[in-house]
Amino acid sequence: MWLLCDEPGPQSQNSLFRLLLTMRHTEVKKKDLSLYLEVCSETEEARLPLHTSIVLFLLSYCECSSFKVFLVFAKPASSQSLKSQLAECLDVSDMQLEDLPQLVKGCRLPAVLDESGRLCRAGLAVVLRHIINKTLEADPSRNDVLALLGFKKTCLKACAEVSKWTRLCEIGIPSAVEEHLTNPTNQYQQLPLPILALERRLAEPVKVHNDDKIRRQKLQEQRQNEKNEFPEGQRNPDSEPESGQSPQVRDGLELRAALAKLSVDSVPTLTTRENSEIRKVKTTDLPPLEHVFAEGLYFTLTDVVLLPCIYQYLCSLQAHAASTLHSLPYLLRWYSRVQEVPGVIRAADACGMALSIPQVPTSSLPGPSAEDNPASLLEQEEGQEMTTQLPFVGGPRPTMTKLKENGIEAVFAPHPCPIWTLPWDSLPEAINPTEGKMSNIRAVRKRQQLNNLVAMVTELARPGYTVVDFCSGTGHVGIVLAHTLPDCQVILIENKEESLVRAQSRSAELGLKNIGFIQANLDYFTGPFHIGVALHACGVATDMVMEHCIQAGAAFVISPCCYGFIQNAIKFTFPKSKKFQETLTHKEHMVLCRFADQTAVQLPPERRHIGKQCMGLVDLDRLWAAETHGYSVRVMTMEPESCSPKNNMLVGRPPHKSGLEVCASQLEALVHN
Repeated sequence: MWLLCDEPGPQSQNSLFRLLLTMRHTEVKKKDLSLYLEVCSETEEARLPLHTSIVLFLLSYCECSSFKVFLVFAKPASSQSLKSQLAECLDVSDMQLEDLPQLVKGCRLPAVLDESGRLCRAGLAVVLRHIINKTLEADPSRNDVLALLGFKKTCLKACAEVSKWTRLCEIGIPSAVEEHLTNPTNQYQQLPLPILALERRLAEPVKVHNDDKIRRQKLQEQRQNEKNEFPEGQRNPDSEPESGQSPQVRDGLELRAALAKLSVDSVPTLTTRENSEIRKVKTTDLPPLEHVFAEGLYFTLTDVVLLPCIYQYLCSLQAHAASTLHSLPYLLRWYSRVQEVPGVIRAADACGMALSIPQVPTSSLPGPSAEDNPASLLEQEEGQEMTTQLPFVGGPRPTMTKLKENGIEAVFAPHPCPIWTLPWDSLPEAINPTEGKMSNIRAVRKRQQLNNLVAMVTELARPGYTVVDFCSGTGHVGIVLAHTLPDCQVILIENKEESLVRAQSRSAELGLKNIGFIQANLDYFTGPFHIGVALHACGVATDMVMEHCIQAGAAFVISPCCYGFIQNAIKFTFPKSKKFQETLTHKEHMVLCRFADQTAVQLPPERRHIGKQCMGLVDLDRLWAAETHGYSVRVMTMEPESCSPKNNMLVGRPPHKSGLEVCASQLEALVHN
């Protein structure tokens, strides 16, 4: 690039130098982050799966150019036919699946790899939130992008394994629409359950932070509309304001509030003061707020996720079964409102999405009835999960007695190396827990906990093994393992970005080369590994880690925590083992879980003893469930017991392999590394 100056003096030279540096910095930054998106290429014509379309739509909406985008093909193909769905501002290249970086290969796409090649962010919600953050880093004035993160920046932050709403938006609806588009036979007469769940959600009144003011303004508008429609002396005395009044009244205030949040100049802001008559109305008598967008009044990341899905679904219905649209009045209203958000139409056009409002009457919006709306099937499907939080009555003794009468008691295996310890005095300072912000007493206990886990992992590990530290936090376990086992590859998996970035910084300070970091929900990690480890995995996180290890045929070393947070999940229910299921009800098992948390040092010794027995019984149920998969599992107590109130440790070995299988496994590990 040439710049013409009247006189190439020192000032112009400095300006040119700064400009070139800025251009160079922008170019390097743009290529630092690699974004990998899946392309379906089973047939001759390549197509974009919904997760990829959603990411591309967000990039277009944010006008983000911080990523080098790679379209990943499972077999040789070209993205030429997909050009109309790719925004022109993107830097896009094709890539074959086998050419993916090793860390990305172990994750489900979409995924982002940072400039170091050691930190991978995987999974739809994680990648989308990262794109938003990078957009804001480049341009902090983008309030419309910041608003996508929702109240307290928590939109889609809870992982799908524990949040039904995240699971519905991130997995349920995209998967249902993909299935509908791929296998449409007989599906036009029966709406997918996730779509019905969304329709039901949109039909419900919403609660938003500090909504009392908006509801009072809505009541004031309703009364003003009544005065305009029925002048004094003509009003029907029997008429009462109803939630089902005309859409013009119902849409007005909520939609204006939503668009005002996006800083749209052309939209008037809400009045700031109600009259005294309105202020005296009780909160319980105020009219409810209607859904404007998916999570309530405001346009968020959830709407970005849903729009490409609903767009493709509605296009399919319009082509084959337009009558079905009458069953989705609230979804259609949402679809129309989303298109009023500034930037949505522009972003959709850039991605080849010709948004249009379906020609179906939406003026009458009755709530879905039980007969016409099979959403009740979804309630039946999730019934077990929805009834997990039952009231607890009585103490644990009747349940423990019932188990004892059936020959079930907590059993703790002896610790194989109770006095083993790491050489803390000779280890680098960045490895020591005192490096973090914790008290000396807590740091001592943390070192004792690490002694126990590292001892067990060292016993199981072999050169060339891959060890995964699940729920790694800031990396206390994983970093020690990477330093202690230089011939093994260690991967830290954590959902919280701040914790993982801190772990990466500590690793870089130590110069560790055998370590990688993945920010993702557990299910998005699909790579092979040999040992899974987790220190104080909270609630069902212990069970998710165990299940992931069992699926991979890997050994595990897990210290459970927060037994009181245990609840039924998508992949398992409690009790887990056949023996416990034959003896205890779900409610009785929850009693055990609740009292397993009664082990704090300030409690009376007898109560702590009961808590420890409950911990042992809950973990015994887990042990027996793992044994059905051929695992050999021990439940033991960390040494010293005072290192933590949650001092149980589960150590599991996979089924015995033949010598040939062991050699093959080790060869695979060497190739993998």
